[in-house]
Amino acid sequence: MTAAGRGRRSLRAQLLLGILVPVLAVVVGGAAVLYRQALQAADTAYDRTLLASAKAIGEELEVGGDPGAPRLAATPSYGALEAFEADNRSRIFFKVSGFAGEMVSGFADLPPPRPVGQERNVYAALVHFYDDVYRGEPVRMAVLLQPVAGALGQGMATIQVAETLELRHTLARSLLVQTLGLQAVLVPLIALVVVWVVQRATRPVRELSARIDARAGDDLSPLPDADTPGELRPLVAATNAVMQRLAHLLEHQKRFVRDASHQLRTPLSVLKVQVQSARRGDVELATALAEIDGTVARAAELANQMLALAKVEQLRQQGGAVPVHDWAAVVRAVALDLSALIGEAGLDFELVTEPVTVRSHEWALRELTRNLLHNAIRHSPAGGRLGVSVCAAAGAAVLTIVDSGPGIDDELRRRLFEPFSAGSTASGRAGAGLGLAICQEIVRSLGGDIRLDNQRAGGLQARVRLPIQPDAARGPSATGLAAVEAR
Repeated sequence: MTAAGRGRRSLRAQLLLGILVPVLAVVVGGAAVLYRQALQAADTAYDRTLLASAKAIGEELEVGGDPGAPRLAATPSYGALEAFEADNRSRIFFKVSGFAGEMVSGFADLPPPRPVGQERNVYAALVHFYDDVYRGEPVRMAVLLQPVAGALGQGMATIQVAETLELRHTLARSLLVQTLGLQAVLVPLIALVVVWVVQRATRPVRELSARIDARAGDDLSPLPDADTPGELRPLVAATNAVMQRLAHLLEHQKRFVRDASHQLRTPLSVLKVQVQSARRGDVELATALAEIDGTVARAAELANQMLALAKVEQLRQQGGAVPVHDWAAVVRAVALDLSALIGEAGLDFELVTEPVTVRSHEWALRELTRNLLHNAIRHSPAGGRLGVSVCAAAGAAVLTIVDSGPGIDDELRRRLFEPFSAGSTASGRAGAGLGLAICQEIVRSLGGDIRLDNQRAGGLQARVRLPIQPDAARGPSATGLAAVEAR
């Protein structure tokens, strides 16, 4: 059977084959063993009859001949072989050899005795049994060494009695057939019991399959496991975990499509109106191009933010081990990238970093830092102060960004990290977009937390805490601190 065929075989079929095939193998092997044991039992029973016949022949032996040259004389009677007269399926042959091995009586062509010791013998040393072939038929041979003494002398006579094996085989087959008859009844009974047990054992699997098959295509709710056998609970738990991930992914995709269709519709509509106005000549060409450029820039920024949010979800779904990075180095690189904006706003900028290592993708750290720092630059007044620091505190890596902007009001705080949240800052400007939502998703994926708090002296403080990489924290050093001031 091919690998595909084995894969398609049901669990029930595998259980049935796994139980019934060994049972049948045991039955067949037991039948072979039983047949050999039956033959051995038949040999033990009928060997006694052979020995009795040999002894009966030995009792009728006499010593004759001359006083100086005694010879063995044998006149076996029919009574010596009467033990076999009840059965006419086996034939008996005998041979008596004299003191010097000469033929005395019986069948002269009977094979000579084998040397003692080649066959297993449970009797005295003067008799032994073995299997042989006579006239093309298998026979059982008994060889008896019979001491014979008389007035003319004494010696050792050799008596051979051979029996064909029809009766022994018949007895062994009879025992085998009786046993197989009982097993023939027992095997179907075992098969019925096995089928019944397997049906009951696999019923929860079939019920679970039926429940899953009866579900609607969009039903990703957890499967109940109250009545589930212990062996299936890991499967149910794994299935529920997969369903939960799928539900989260599906919800994220729905939200992404909904937000994209909603948010991109406005700039595209505005862009279309601006192009139509420029074509009609309602506004000057330079003004129209400037307006179009601003609309395209806002649409591009929005698209990039949405793609960034989708990438955060992708990294979350990938899971597993992620690279380890020095967050301080990432913050310094982002600050360098945004130095032109800092200089353009004339900010009093201070950067203090301490090497601290976290487990994260470099892209996630850069995107998190860039969004928070860019947001602080955008809301800081010209010539204001902007401070950024990275350090290790209480077993966590901490990024702190403090600006001198207007802060946030209570209305916006309630929806601060929601996508496209909008509200009024203390200066009356509206805050909207995906920047803070992206930051929160990144921080959640890294197992940290983020807070934005208004300062008493004015301004906003953004603080992010991420789990520090074990054994990777390093204390501040002269080379690890950096201070940059841009005016």
